[in-house]
Amino acid sequence: MRHKMNQPGKPLGVIGLGGLGHMAVKFGKALGLKVKLFSTSTSKTEEALNLLGVDKFVVSFDQDQMKVAGVYILVGFPSEVKFSPASVLIGAKTVSGSAWKKKSHMIGNNINLDFALYCSASSKYINPSMSNKVRENYRPLANFRPSIWKDTFDSMPSPKLVKELEYDKQFEELKEQVKETLSTAFSTDDPVKEVILINSLCRLGVSYHFKTEIEQRLHHIFESHPDLAAENDYDLYTVALIFRVFRQHGFKMSCGVFNKFKESDGKFKESLISDVRGILSLYEATQLRVHEEDILEEALIFTTTHLKKISLALDTSPQLANYVTKGLEQPFHTGVPRLEAIKYISFYEHEESRNEALLKFAKLDFNHLQLLHKQELSYLTSWWKDLNFASIYFYMRDRLVEIYLWSIAQHYEPCYSRARLIVTKIVMMMMAIDDTYDAYGLLDELRCFTDAIERWDIDALNQLPNYLKPLYKSLLNLFEELNNEVTEEGRSYSVSFIKEMVKEVVRAYFVEAQWFREGFVPLFDEHMSNALISACCVLLPAAAFTGIREIAGIHAFEWLQSKPKVMMSSFTILRLIADLVSHEDEQKRGHVASVVESYMKEYGTSRMETAEKFKIMVTNLWKDINEECMRPKIIPLQLINVIVNVARIAEVFYKEVDGVTNPEYVKDYVKKLFVDPLPL
Repeated sequence: MRHKMNQPGKPLGVIGLGGLGHMAVKFGKALGLKVKLFSTSTSKTEEALNLLGVDKFVVSFDQDQMKVAGVYILVGFPSEVKFSPASVLIGAKTVSGSAWKKKSHMIGNNINLDFALYCSASSKYINPSMSNKVRENYRPLANFRPSIWKDTFDSMPSPKLVKELEYDKQFEELKEQVKETLSTAFSTDDPVKEVILINSLCRLGVSYHFKTEIEQRLHHIFESHPDLAAENDYDLYTVALIFRVFRQHGFKMSCGVFNKFKESDGKFKESLISDVRGILSLYEATQLRVHEEDILEEALIFTTTHLKKISLALDTSPQLANYVTKGLEQPFHTGVPRLEAIKYISFYEHEESRNEALLKFAKLDFNHLQLLHKQELSYLTSWWKDLNFASIYFYMRDRLVEIYLWSIAQHYEPCYSRARLIVTKIVMMMMAIDDTYDAYGLLDELRCFTDAIERWDIDALNQLPNYLKPLYKSLLNLFEELNNEVTEEGRSYSVSFIKEMVKEVVRAYFVEAQWFREGFVPLFDEHMSNALISACCVLLPAAAFTGIREIAGIHAFEWLQSKPKVMMSSFTILRLIADLVSHEDEQKRGHVASVVESYMKEYGTSRMETAEKFKIMVTNLWKDINEECMRPKIIPLQLINVIVNVARIAEVFYKEVDGVTNPEYVKDYVKKLFVDPLPL
């Protein structure tokens, strides 16, 4: 205004989109000027053009676009400004300055600034001295990394290849051979041989082909040989394997079967130390312990101690040493099933007692499933790009591939294809909403969006800020399409249920947004109660159940609504582990306090002490999960496993860092499951 710039249509160049740059753009647009923004960061393009409405975005290291003349006005206080006198003389440039003194200039031009839009990256917390008005206008941008996959999954696999694999004669022949092997084992009077074969099928990831046969045989063996593991002089490896297989299938075999491996003084026999496979088998069995099973607690300490020593001393068997090391890093029971299958295949192919037909069948089956998963991922990539959310919501985590990886971790079998698509779509929508509440939206905007979600009506679109309209409309469209699908199946109740869960999750997001702006750190239990909802505790399994129409009827949704212990335990593990690895980075950029901060504040613990307490909680929660998976069960074990796999996701994808926010951490998993086929 001092330099007579307040004339509609005149050009205004703004250098940088920091706090003052943001103010200059706001003034320029309010005064009707043609605003051109100069920035070194191309990541700010979408925000500058779509949200702030600048007329042109210029990358400042493009010399051709930087050839401009005019008045250079300083409105900030840099320590020094360096330029060549020639650059001022050529082109009749002027250097001047202007201080902003009157708030009335803002009010008179109806300018509402998005305060601290870019300050959060260097701010650990919102300054407690900030006024409530300032807090409400705080945009805690996270500057998440862009997707690392770009166009990797754009194209569908070759139709010719799909057809060849669908009608793979060798695959069908191998499947028949494995089925015959299974029938032969089942026809003999050797239950241990049957259990060992069943274990191989499970660990190789192909047991889903023979689900009914396996279920029937295990039930028969458990009923007809209740003391199978104790009644014969089996070695430690065999007893531990039998124990683990039955418990993994919901049969509560007594842990007393391990008493025979103890000395009279109550300690495990020293002679067991040389039995590497036996100790490793016992270690895997301890992962299925429940509360008050002291012998398994002792066994865990015994096996862990000696396996660590053994892994360093197995010079003569590097393959076994590697398997021991990987087992210690990630036990089979708490690992992601697909990744565990890859790990076991690489070990099994070096076993002298391997079944060649079974090994080849497992590899072919893995490659067949990988092709199916690639098709699904390609379809989802197209769907996501059509929405254009990665550009519109530049502040969100663009993590389609990583979320699809989640869905594979939950249920990889072909029959769950529809469930994977539904889960991925809904979770991506919720991620866009979550990041809007965590990393961009102003409190008034979030309040409007929360109200619109409660209404669930396209007419509510008009009450929303422009940038949130595509998100709201796309969410409603997705649910309408889903409802049309399930209504034909007589399962409209499923979509009604997950719609209510979306509302509940968004309310939880808004609570966290309020806590953040108030600088409020709730007590641990209060925080955990809200945090489980915001982690999509009921929504995620409900979305999966919606896609599993054969076995997930209305009874399964009623069971979810009762918030069963197995579900609450699995999602509590997810929340505890995820917050432990992510809370420091979140606090650096500006984020609501995590359950870690709540625990530290309430109990006066250090971060290290809190981490130890959380690990104990996780251990006990796994015991709860193991107990809840025992028979009898009121819903099928397949549905329960969909929920238990959430805890496994936490154990693997959040072991060291947040694998969704930091996609490089799970990059190798993505390549193994979706890019690189197993060599035959």
